[in-house]
Amino acid sequence: MDSLTADAQELARRLLRLIPGVVELDWAANPAAIWQADFWGGRFVAHPDLDDIVLDDLLNIDDQKAELELNTRQFLSGAPANNVLLWGARGTGKSSLIHALVNAFRDDGLRLIEVNKSRLANLSEIVHRLREEPYKYILFCDDLSFEAEDASYKELKSALEGSMFKSSANILIYATSNRRHLMPEYMADNEQASFVQGELHQSEAVEEKISLSDRFGLWLSFYPFKQDAYIDVVKHWLNKLSSAHGVKVTWNDDIRGAALRWALARGVRSGRTAQHFARHWVGKQMVVE
Repeated sequence: MDSLTADAQELARRLLRLIPGVVELDWAANPAAIWQADFWGGRFVAHPDLDDIVLDDLLNIDDQKAELELNTRQFLSGAPANNVLLWGARGTGKSSLIHALVNAFRDDGLRLIEVNKSRLANLSEIVHRLREEPYKYILFCDDLSFEAEDASYKELKSALEGSMFKSSANILIYATSNRRHLMPEYMADNEQASFVQGELHQSEAVEEKISLSDRFGLWLSFYPFKQDAYIDVVKHWLNKLSSAHGVKVTWNDDIRGAALRWALARGVRSGRTAQHFARHWVGKQMVVE
């Protein structure tokens, strides 16, 4: 039955190509796409608003940037490379780093496909569609986490080290999350842990939840910025945005104090917070002037 369904979907896709206005995505012209599932199995839709950020815009995450850039270069060159989990504090550049890599390496054949968590069941279909394409693809799962009753994580878990990805050398998964282990852990899970002659034996429930993250070969950790690092990022975005809009902004104690209060009100010092403050400050100067 599964074979017949797959054959029917493939036949439907070929028929759809014959209908005016229904065409496959032009990967040469589109560096990024979103996977949309439908009755016929799904299709790639050009990404409407890929961030134009560049690697030099991402400050104070130099180690993470270097590791991910190296892994991506390995991937593009055909050398062994890892699926990657970027986890940590919100707004610290996890998603922006992946977008910046696509902007940096699009001319080298790198393409991005954003896959929503609810579409993970379509991973085998996505891999099948991309296997013969002449590009290298990052399947991007943003803000990935699962609830205890969510079974879709099993699709991702089997894909990360399953046969579908081993047979396709042009696809990697890059995922971002605020959780290192992607699944919630409860006190009841740990109550089943035991010590045997000084050795800790975790419960099967805990092992199951940790094992998903373990399937990612490379983990990159992101942390809230210290105050000086946050101020450096604020200065960067103020300079970039003021130059782009022809506004003169001279750094002083008033701007510094406003930037710190902005971060305090949001409860986090991060690159995202710094960029939002810079937009606010530059935009305000344009309206006042």
